[in-house]
Amino acid sequence: MLNYKAPVLLWAMLSISPAISNAAAPPTLVCPPLLATNSIKIEAVEGGWVPFVKAPMYLFAATAIDGPPERRGDLVPSGGHQGKGTWSSTYAFEGSYPEGKWLQCSYGQTNQLTLSRRLPDSVTACTFTYRKGEKVGQNDIKIVCR
Repeated sequence: MLNYKAPVLLWAMLSISPAISNAAAPPTLVCPPLLATNSIKIEAVEGGWVPFVKAPMYLFAATAIDGPPERRGDLVPSGGHQGKGTWSSTYAFEGSYPEGKWLQCSYGQTNQLTLSRRLPDSVTACTFTYRKGEKVGQNDIKIVCR
């Protein structure tokens, strides 16, 4: 059973879970480790080109953003750490966020695709800890929010 008074440990898993069992508790949010080929759709290509998605896109990055993704409100980490085989970034949410604090999961080595989800207003900080994944361009990301 989780102790909601302590930071909740969140691992990159298979889906972003919308379940929040306690309104005051940190969210249960996880980035999918990959976007499967059948979930990537390319439409409205001009000139008779036929799209084909050859391989999945792997989770490359996760971050905190200010407002919805179309706002492009990238935040600057308030701290970080470089360890042996791991690195981390911490985001402290200070001040006002009228459009909310968001979690953004990025796929592809240059963040070609993103999935984003609004965080509860009660979240005050998140730390993202990375280590290289098994596939090229893949990172395993542990997320701790409080």
